[in-house]
Amino acid sequence: MSNSHYNNHQQHHNNYQQQQQQQQQQQPQHSNNSNGDEDYHQQQPVHYSQHYMNGHGPRIRPMDSVAVPDMCLFCFEVLDCELNNIDGPGVPMFSNDAYPLFVTWKIGRDKRLRGCIGTFSAMELHNGLREYALTSAFKDSRFAPISRDEFPRLTVSVSILQNFEEAQGHLDWQLGVHGIRIEFLTERGLKRTATYLPQVATEQGWDQLQTIDSLLRKGGYRGAVITQELRKSIKLTRYRSQEIQMHYKEYREHLERRGGAQQYGKVQC
Repeated sequence: MSNSHYNNHQQHHNNYQQQQQQQQQQQPQHSNNSNGDEDYHQQQPVHYSQHYMNGHGPRIRPMDSVAVPDMCLFCFEVLDCELNNIDGPGVPMFSNDAYPLFVTWKIGRDKRLRGCIGTFSAMELHNGLREYALTSAFKDSRFAPISRDEFPRLTVSVSILQNFEEAQGHLDWQLGVHGIRIEFLTERGLKRTATYLPQVATEQGWDQLQTIDSLLRKGGYRGAVITQELRKSIKLTRYRSQEIQMHYKEYREHLERRGGAQQYGKVQC
């Protein structure tokens, strides 16, 4: 499989990240958890835009209505074209406003995680979804790249992140409502970060403390015991997410209704 189209998108995103790094201090990259906890998100160096931070807002704030099914269709088409060495889809019709985002690929009836990478930097949705549809499919270090044979068994989820707020403590968030991102120091004094999207804790059946402890391990804490003192030292940012998902079967049905090819622009798969 040629990655020529992917490389072009990667270069565009690299340029974007370089511009961001001139304005904000880059956070250190950390490795994925390897102790058996469900590990949803490979962290990239991330930056918060002040536009998205609101440390004194109400606990539950209404979200902008952003996520639409065409975003999932677009991610499927981007991956479909890349796997078949065809020019990617053109400009989509959904909003091109800038938001932090994640793209998640799962496989099979049990929806096993197959790749998930995102960014806390606000990216224009057209380029952001194009970029992370491929990055999460091919560059998640926990998995081999997604293959053509796997494509018909995939489900894609798009998460648009909003309403970032600095929490007043490690329990100042609600299960099933907020995603959380933590910053902490490891037992060796190294600064680390880790995140879970809102649905992770409820999918795993965790309470708040279990979620925090799992996230500390995911972020690289290897101490023998997680103490209450460590939990209280965490800097926690809560956020909300609009998630929309689609299975391959729905993707094919949409294409058939459109006449067998995507209609986002002049270039068709």
